[in-house]
Amino acid sequence: MNNNFKELEQFEAVMELFGNRAQTHIIDHVHHKGCSFPIHCLTLGSQAPDVPVLAFIGGVHGLEKIGSEVILSYLQTLAHLLDWDEELAARLEKSRLVFVPIINPVGVYLGTRSNGNGVDLMRNSPVEGEGATKLYSGQRISQHLPWYRGNHSEMEKESQALCSVIETQLFPAPVSIALDLHSGFGIRDRLWFPYASRKTPCPYIAEAMALKQRFDRCYRYHVYRIEPMCQEYVINGDLWDHLLDNFTEQFGNEKVFLPLTLEMGSWLWLRKNPTHLFSRYGLFHPLLPHRQQRVFRRHFMLFDFLHRSLLYPKDWANLDSQQKAAHHQQAMGLWYGQ
Repeated sequence: MNNNFKELEQFEAVMELFGNRAQTHIIDHVHHKGCSFPIHCLTLGSQAPDVPVLAFIGGVHGLEKIGSEVILSYLQTLAHLLDWDEELAARLEKSRLVFVPIINPVGVYLGTRSNGNGVDLMRNSPVEGEGATKLYSGQRISQHLPWYRGNHSEMEKESQALCSVIETQLFPAPVSIALDLHSGFGIRDRLWFPYASRKTPCPYIAEAMALKQRFDRCYRYHVYRIEPMCQEYVINGDLWDHLLDNFTEQFGNEKVFLPLTLEMGSWLWLRKNPTHLFSRYGLFHPLLPHRQQRVFRRHFMLFDFLHRSLLYPKDWANLDSQQKAAHHQQAMGLWYGQ
C-alpha cells in the first residue's frame, strides 16, 4: 500500500476504533503510477432506506486536506462518544451518518487540487454554467491548466464514486443533507447551497431559508455566512448541481435533498503569518498546530445541528404550502433581491 499517506492511515485507525459499530466498504480503487488508492466509505446508524441521512464528504480538492482532517477528527469524537453516550446511540437508531473523507485520494496524497489525471473534480460534471466564462469556472483547454474539467463524455472515477454514494445512500431517504468540506476562499466561513451553475433559486430554496432561520435562532452568534454559491461565482461542472438536478428529476417534491458546501475561510489563517502563502498548503490549510486544533473544534456544533435537524424536520423540511410560499418569498428577498 502507499507509504506516508497520513490521512489514509488516520482513517484506517478510526475504522478500528469503531469496530463492528460501523459499516465500511471500498467504493472503488483509483490507480496512479503503479499505486492503488482506495476510496473508503464508512456508515453509522440505521441501514433502513427510509431514515434521514447526513453525509460528510472531504478531499474533493486534494490540496484542501483540512476538510478530510476535520471529518477524521469528528469521526474520532463519535467513536469515543459511542462508548457511553446513549442519546447519540438512540439518534443513530433512527438515522444514518455517511462518511467519505478522502474522495480524491491521489490528490490528497500528492497535495494537488486535481486528481491524478489533472481533473478538477468539482468542475467535472456535465452541467454547463450560465455565463461561466472565466478560467476558474472550468475549462477543457488543457489538463496542464488549473480547473480542467476532463473528458466531456465520462466523469472521472472519483466523481462517479461520489455520485454512487449519494444516489444509493441519500436519494432513497425522505430528507437528506450532504456536507462537502472545502477551504481556500475568503476570510469567513461560508455555507453554500446550489446552484453554483446559475443564478436561479434551487428547488429547495424555501427549505434552505427555513433551515437557516432555525440555525440563526438556535445559535445567534454562529460564524457562517449562508448563501447560494452563485452569490460568489458561477462555475461549470459542479457535482452537487448535477446530483440535485438528477434528484429533482426523479423525485420532484416528494423528498428533500439539500447539498451544502462548508467553505472554510482559509484566508483568515494568513493574517498573522502571511509568509505561509509561499507554502504549498498555506492558502488552504492551517499550518500551525494550534490553528489546526481550532478548526477541528470549530464546526462540530454545526455537524450536531444538522444531524438533529434531520431527525426533527418539522418547520424546515416538512413545510406546508403556506409555509413554503412564505420562506420562498423571504429567500428571494434575501439572496436574489426580489
